[in-house]
Amino acid sequence: MPTLFLVEFTPTPATADSSRQLIDDMGTASDLIEAQVTSDNARVFAIVEADDAAAAAHQLSALEPASEPAAVRLVGAELADVKAAKPEAGYLVEWDIPSHIDMETYLTRKAEKTPLYASIPEVSFLRTYVREDMGKCLCFYDAPDADAVVRARDIVSTPVNRLHTLKGLGA
Repeated sequence: MPTLFLVEFTPTPATADSSRQLIDDMGTASDLIEAQVTSDNARVFAIVEADDAAAAAHQLSALEPASEPAAVRLVGAELADVKAAKPEAGYLVEWDIPSHIDMETYLTRKAEKTPLYASIPEVSFLRTYVREDMGKCLCFYDAPDADAVVRARDIVSTPVNRLHTLKGLGA
């Protein structure tokens, strides 16, 4: 059964054209689920589907320097919906998960905290990819600005280690 993997790229040069080309190449070389680009084109976060990490790495080996594929779990959305819509987000929060939190604790906490987002209706929590090794998670949001995302994270008592403004792939 295929697994989802997070692969992070740093396009060189960091331009819109190089980011678009990288994503086009990823789509040709792999089963690309989604890719999100930071507004400065410095990073591309890609989710691919593969049988294992070695297969994911092999599929992407000819592309830009990338992180090692890290197995991830999709939380807060259905994979079929993400595949069908290829949804874009406005903001990405990276959270370096503390070492004392295991997957079960994370998922329980997520289920308890997610309803709190309703108190900040201008922010839409879209989905999270949490690394199976619990190294970090990527949380995607739509919001009017970065400050609103930070307020939403405060409401759910979860820190922001890195906050990225994303741009649409057509931008």
